Amino acid sequence: MREHRRCGALDAKAPGGVPRGVPWADPRRTIRTMYAAAERERLRSDLIAMARDDPRVVAAAITGSAAVGREDRWSDIDLAFSVQTAAEIPDTIADWTARMNERYGALDHLDVAAGAWIYRVFLLPSTLQVDLAFAPADEFGASAPTFRLLFGSAAEQTHVPPPAPQQLIGWGWLYALHARSCISRGKRWQAEYMISGIRDQVLALACLRHGLPAVQGRGMDALPGEVTAPLEAALVRRLATDELTRAMRAAVEGLLAEIRAIDATLATRLQNVLMELAATATS
Repeated sequence: MREHRRCGALDAKAPGGVPRGVPWADPRRTIRTMYAAAERERLRSDLIAMARDDPRVVAAAITGSAAVGREDRWSDIDLAFSVQTAAEIPDTIADWTARMNERYGALDHLDVAAGAWIYRVFLLPSTLQVDLAFAPADEFGASAPTFRLLFGSAAEQTHVPPPAPQQLIGWGWLYALHARSCISRGKRWQAEYMISGIRDQVLALACLRHGLPAVQGRGMDALPGEVTAPLEAALVRRLATDELTRAMRAAVEGLLAEIRAIDATLATRLQNVLMELAATATS
């Protein structure tokens, strides 16, 4: 049985509360704000060693681009940990957070929950993002191809399916409805937000059609130019009514084109009302 090591509070602090060995934590210093690949690799190795030494962590995996050999200089660190029981996860996360703060000078963190998984995302002063995922042992496993087991075992999991085209289409016309009302009410910033929402659904639909990842914009830059070029017109260039209306019309036309490629009958049914929304968007 390995000795139970608490992960937090492992580094003494210098006077003034600045952690020893973390020069970037001193606000008086000029910092270099881009991490090097070697630094990233050292930190990842350290975190993996830390996982092996934590008896609550019974398995670990590299996830994200590094798991499939697609890491580049801009990639972050993605690690997933299996915790023996769900009841141990809160204390485990708290201990690892203390270590990230005190040893590596983490500036802030964000939690993202996905089922039983909790992803704690850290921002380091070097601009490196560190994603640490924690899951109970019976839920730990690959839900996507970007999962490489390092030690322990993983349970068989159902892969997360891509978004359904019907859902993206529904969000597209819903954003169009609200874009029209925002323009008409003179809410220019909210109108821009809604027009961007239409465009995002169009690009996600195009990604599905071309077999590309359709979430978080991951496949957008791999789309053919003939798909993306017309959608440049859906970018809002200034917050004026005529410009918002022009960009909305381009976004709606793109939405109809993608719907037509998936379901011509539905496109015919929606065409008049969608074009009417664009035509009547005026303050």
